[in-house]
Amino acid sequence: MKKAILSIGALFVVLSIQAQDLIKLNTHSASRGTDIMEAFANRQSLRNYQETDLSLQDISDLLWAAVGVNRDNGKRTAPTAQNSQDVDVYLCSKDGVYLYDAAENYLKSVISEDIRPLMEGNRPTGAPVILLIAADMSRYRGYNPDGDNKHFYEMGAVDAGIVSQNISLFCAGADLGTVPRASMNQDRLREVLGLTETQILWLNHPVAYLKTE
Repeated sequence: MKKAILSIGALFVVLSIQAQDLIKLNTHSASRGTDIMEAFANRQSLRNYQETDLSLQDISDLLWAAVGVNRDNGKRTAPTAQNSQDVDVYLCSKDGVYLYDAAENYLKSVISEDIRPLMEGNRPTGAPVILLIAADMSRYRGYNPDGDNKHFYEMGAVDAGIVSQNISLFCAGADLGTVPRASMNQDRLREVLGLTETQILWLNHPVAYLKTE
């Protein structure tokens, strides 16, 4: 059976993606937000969120900023050792979990379960979206499943950290709130997402519009 592809117009401003296998994202905005130095000045960990769904354009821009393709040769906004492109970003919402396919600019359905509570712990933010960052050691040249892969494990942490900073800077420049977090229910997340032994969960980012007071 062919997978469904949802193409959403600019007037459709909420992420309503239940029962869709593939979601075509918008082309990222060519220009938006503040300049880079103002984004650095504004970057901070924020948790005072609205529960309003993010618009499709905001999600498209957010994911592209995190780890999107920014050159004709397929390279990304976030560098990775050996150009391994080892980092995967999962978008987690009330409707389920989607994997960002940067090359095709799609969201691909993984599961229909809301797993955000597995990352919220005892400090729930109410964010409509949480980005989960994983790095796969097997994508490095020289990875040996029977060898000492400590170096690749560490490089995955570096690569994930760069993606995390991309997310933070985008949010700071686009008037969105986020906070990088390492705390999460690793065992349960690995189980429900069906991760392999080489895929390491590093960080998660709730992302939301900020409350105005």
